[in-house]
Amino acid sequence: MSPGLLAIATLVCVGLAACSSGSAKFDVPGTPVRTDNVDMPKSLKYAPAVIEVSAGTTVTWTNHDTFPHTVKLLDGSGTNKQVAIGASTSITFAHPGTVLYLCSIHPQMHGKVIVTQPIVPVQSS
Repeated sequence: MSPGLLAIATLVCVGLAACSSGSAKFDVPGTPVRTDNVDMPKSLKYAPAVIEVSAGTTVTWTNHDTFPHTVKLLDGSGTNKQVAIGASTSITFAHPGTVLYLCSIHPQMHGKVIVTQPIVPVQSS
């Protein structure tokens, strides 16, 4: 193998290792959708990819794909939920902040949950 090809192969391997470990930093573009349901359609994507919920909300991911997937949070919690074909999984987001996640089986699948302060209804007097 030529030195140039060896260098490219090494960079690809290092890049894939970083992505699959879940330690890679990335952003998920898109306008946040206010929902507590995320679909995994037959496209190796989360839909919607960016959601916004209030703290205390439980989000449910449903796998409509022909492959199993996971929801691996990159918030340091160690949460990595398996989602079999046709199954769902749920995670409650207790605190405000932004949580990136990915599929540990298909690390090109990225998602983001923006957790806001709970909405407190205004009481009229």
